[in-house]
Amino acid sequence: MSEIALSVEGLDLYYGDAQALSGVSLDVPASGVTAIVGANGAGKSSLIRTIAGIERPRAGRITWRGREIQGRPSHEICNLGIGQVAEGRQIFPTMSVLENLEVGGHLPRARRAKAETLAEVLTLFPRLAERRGQAAGSLSGGEQQMLAIGRCLMGRPELIMFDEPSLGLSPALVLEMFRIIERLNRERDLTVILVEQNVAASLELAERAYVLETGRIVTSGSGRELMTDERVRAAYLGV
Repeated sequence: MSEIALSVEGLDLYYGDAQALSGVSLDVPASGVTAIVGANGAGKSSLIRTIAGIERPRAGRITWRGREIQGRPSHEICNLGIGQVAEGRQIFPTMSVLENLEVGGHLPRARRAKAETLAEVLTLFPRLAERRGQAAGSLSGGEQQMLAIGRCLMGRPELIMFDEPSLGLSPALVLEMFRIIERLNRERDLTVILVEQNVAASLELAERAYVLETGRIVTSGSGRELMTDERVRAAYLGV
């Protein structure tokens, strides 16, 4: 069995009186891809935001490399090696591509290797290298998503959480985005949590997968197992 890099146990999250997550527990294998699938409003983004330290849980534990991190501020969690590519990309549109990337390299863990990491990112994404002086807001949707990933990589994460990375992209760019995620996992040994509307592609890529419904984990297994689960096929794969 793979080493567990991140573990979530009994996580409860509320927005005011409304409960967004209820008793959520899951394990994320090191160097693997873990998919979290579910309908809109199921709590997927809330889970990502809680792991990232943006939301504070009311109950439960989040353990990263044996260290409890729930409730810590987001900048501390980033500096422990957990990066996030947020839904909607959230780049700085008036800043240049290069300036956006440099922002990602300001974490203490990343500063010493900033120049080396920048060279790696621009090699991984040649289109960003071509447009390094261009305003980020003028990039295409696919290029903006590459920039969001590149900015995350500048922080030298060990785990990246992708929140709807293919949202708003053309079918061809969706395929490219999944190839990029697979390559980061395979070639750079990055642990990946993938929240994605494209359930079939997510499960095909995932070593481990969880189905989240109305804030609760309702089933889990390998990606291949869930691809053949009749409930999952009916609810999310249109079969």
